Amino acid sequence: MKHLIVIRHAKSSWDHPGLADFNRPLNQRGLRDAPFMGGVLKFRDALPDRIVSSPAVRATETARLIAAQVGYDPGAIDFRPSLYLPEPAMVMELIRGLDDAWECVYLIGHNPGFTRLVDKLAQSDIGELPTCGMAAVEFGVESWAHVMAGAGRLAWLDYPKRHV
Repeated sequence: MKHLIVIRHAKSSWDHPGLADFNRPLNQRGLRDAPFMGGVLKFRDALPDRIVSSPAVRATETARLIAAQVGYDPGAIDFRPSLYLPEPAMVMELIRGLDDAWECVYLIGHNPGFTRLVDKLAQSDIGELPTCGMAAVEFGVESWAHVMAGAGRLAWLDYPKRHV
């Protein structure tokens, strides 16, 4: 069985309107929520074999903060430009190319692509994945190459505001 945890980056800052979208950092709420949700992942025992993230600043910061909470080496995070504002087809290609030795993979990136991806994989309708929201999708396959639309099951959905 393969476990894919799709994570939208934590809340980002809009304090510098001239800053390029790619370079926007996390705001105070994001800096609080990312480690908290990393703790939730640890509590769920949903520990990653691999973390793959968008290289955008807000996603990078989210990935590093979560990695620190789950005991994953932040230096081992795999940053992929194809996860910056992706189309689901591009992410599907990335998923199908994952190493089969990895049972649990975190993907960290952006909406609207990540919400559409979860809905496509699990034939679900999660609405909008909130900032620092996580959707765990399980696949009854031995190889990531066999992951396809509708083949997954939404195991759980979580986000910071559920814990307020």
